[in-house]
Amino acid sequence: MASSSSFFTFSSQTTLHSHLHRNTFLTKTQFPVPTKSSESNFFGLRLSPSTSRSPLSPCSFKSSIFAKVNKGQSAPDFTLKDQNGKPVSLKKYKGKPVVVYFYPADETPGCTKQACAFRDSYEKFKKAGAEVIGISGDDSASHKAFASKYKLPYTLLSDEGNRVRKDWGVPGDLFGALPGRQTYVLDKNGVVQLIYNNQFQPEKHIDETLKFLKAA
Repeated sequence: MASSSSFFTFSSQTTLHSHLHRNTFLTKTQFPVPTKSSESNFFGLRLSPSTSRSPLSPCSFKSSIFAKVNKGQSAPDFTLKDQNGKPVSLKKYKGKPVVVYFYPADETPGCTKQACAFRDSYEKFKKAGAEVIGISGDDSASHKAFASKYKLPYTLLSDEGNRVRKDWGVPGDLFGALPGRQTYVLDKNGVVQLIYNNQFQPEKHIDETLKFLKAA
């Protein structure tokens, strides 16, 4: 009887060890992340060594999903520096529709496509009476170079530290490793009327926001 019990204990431990080992292997193979600093050509993914080695905790996963600003709510005010280093407040635009789009980073392929698509349709936004504001975590100098290079006619704001992104609850992608690409349309009273999220089709943001503004 004792030998049977010992066999059962050994068998259970072996099975558990095998199960854990198999799960660990699957986790590592299903979610590979770069191990050195790199800037991906994949729609603005920029990973530092510390980011790539950070474990993906349930808390970071949760915070990347649940937004704090929803349709029908007043958008939280903020003051950030523009591409010329001048402070700009959201409340300055009260009285007209505003398109606020959050994007991952300057000079990345997807973000450049999106920025240039907003540029090419800027007159259509003006005709609809709307202002366009782009926000990322890049500093003002980066924004200035980015706007100058691509002749962007609208305001870019520097959200260093991603404070506003967090306040608005912009969801991240790839378990929070990639800053989210999300666009908000505010009415003349600063109330959110449209939220559009699409990381991998950046130019669709322009189509969807113009369609909404024209129908409003």
